[in-house]
Amino acid sequence: MIAALASVAALSSLPANAAEIAVIVKTVNSTYWQNVQKGADAAMKKAGGSYTMTFQGPASESAIADEVNMVENAVNRKVAGIVLAPSDPDALVPAVKKAWEAHIPVIVIDSLLAKGSEQYYQSFLSTDNKKAGELCAKALIDKVGTTGKIAVMSYVAGAGSEIGRVGGFTDYIKAHSKLQIVGPFYSQSQMATALNQTTDMLAANPDLKGVFGANEPTAIGMGRALVQSGRAGKVVAVGFDGNTDLQGFVKDGTLSAIAVQGSYQMGEKGIETVLKVIKKEKVEKFVDTGVVLVTKENIDKPEAKNVLY
Repeated sequence: MIAALASVAALSSLPANAAEIAVIVKTVNSTYWQNVQKGADAAMKKAGGSYTMTFQGPASESAIADEVNMVENAVNRKVAGIVLAPSDPDALVPAVKKAWEAHIPVIVIDSLLAKGSEQYYQSFLSTDNKKAGELCAKALIDKVGTTGKIAVMSYVAGAGSEIGRVGGFTDYIKAHSKLQIVGPFYSQSQMATALNQTTDMLAANPDLKGVFGANEPTAIGMGRALVQSGRAGKVVAVGFDGNTDLQGFVKDGTLSAIAVQGSYQMGEKGIETVLKVIKKEKVEKFVDTGVVLVTKENIDKPEAKNVLY
């Protein structure tokens, strides 16, 4: 409660001439983040013309210093508000603190910042990644059973979403099965890296029963490796996110399921929330933007179509 009051007090003198909302994401080179942009654009149109929006992100998710610079530059430009998907829970905290000190509201989306930084941002909008990871683990156990060997193909070690998602997955596997876990392997969110890692992992583990790909580029690389190695449909695979590549893999049976986040909703609600804070309206500290498990059975139904991109 004290932290929340501190945040409101710090925002009581917003820069009068600020008209820019800066949306800064982990990378612009991913359809997932482009879908976040679509949601943000839609919310800006709905809000009318008082503010303009800029949308930017580094060339890759591992270019953390570039994202820090983008936040610092937005603070220096005295923007009206920032919607931020932090690529690293610790590295972005000092920049977000600078925004707070400059009375610029920050809405965090997708991945959480480190504990202790709560007072510097006004709201966090995300998939409950732990729950989503558990959902993927359950889907895998349902297909492969409770014994044997599975692998985890992850992305950036220590990213807030990764900690929740892969942590939720592995904890559920350990609590509900005797499955042995190979990995995790970290692709740095590079599809080609995930393809090579999965190819090597499959060659080293001919008895593998299942595999989990924990984000969009990793799951695409994993799917391509399964196809190229001739093990698509033989090794049960569950992916994360829902672009057209991954939808194709679900339809042809390479992946048995994909957990799809409300990426559009993150962009849309991120803008709506930052505008509320600017108007001094009350906002929730955490908003769950949801996740849908998409399979061949429901891929053409409305619940899946609403989140696929």
